[in-house]
Amino acid sequence: MNSLSQKKFEQLQQKSEPFEALLYDVDGTLADNMHAHKAAYVATSEEFGIVLDDRIVDELAGWPTVAVAKEIGLRYNVSIDEHAFAQRKSAIFIERFIRQTVAIDYVMEHLLANIGKKKIGLVSGGSRSTLEITLDVIGLTGKFETLVCAGDTAEGKPSPQPFLLAAAHLQVAPSACLVFEDGDPGVQGAIATGMGWIRVDQL
Repeated sequence: MNSLSQKKFEQLQQKSEPFEALLYDVDGTLADNMHAHKAAYVATSEEFGIVLDDRIVDELAGWPTVAVAKEIGLRYNVSIDEHAFAQRKSAIFIERFIRQTVAIDYVMEHLLANIGKKKIGLVSGGSRSTLEITLDVIGLTGKFETLVCAGDTAEGKPSPQPFLLAAAHLQVAPSACLVFEDGDPGVQGAIATGMGWIRVDQL
């Protein structure tokens, strides 16, 4: 890590000391791939007849893909089969982009440094099939105790449900969990549970 990343890593270590469990978002938090997800959303939208402003992807960061697709349809006043859109978006992301994913070094190092010291969970709005490839590419397979993703709860982020399910899996009280996020929806979900939270992109 360079000196800036080292400084951010040390901040994360300090802030996480009081907590029993660490809950990480994946896309944009552990994996440096939001630009690729944006490109996949734009390419998919084009196939559905929409010229997408990719800033919507930042705004809705952490939402399940099906929910983002529905919102795109509403905003552009286009009737979309959101499940077909989500499947196509995932296919484009996997075909064109996923193997280029790299880890965000200071967040990855923080997770690795806390294996065996804290309980570790991943909480993502992505599909399990796509996440499993991403985690393999960045070398995180098997290095966490639970993975909560799209479809595991009735509501995705910004609902607190995914975070509460992860805490239940880890058998840790919500107040003893620290959430690592890069988007407002995830932070809103963490706040609703009483968990601590850090925006890793704002360190």
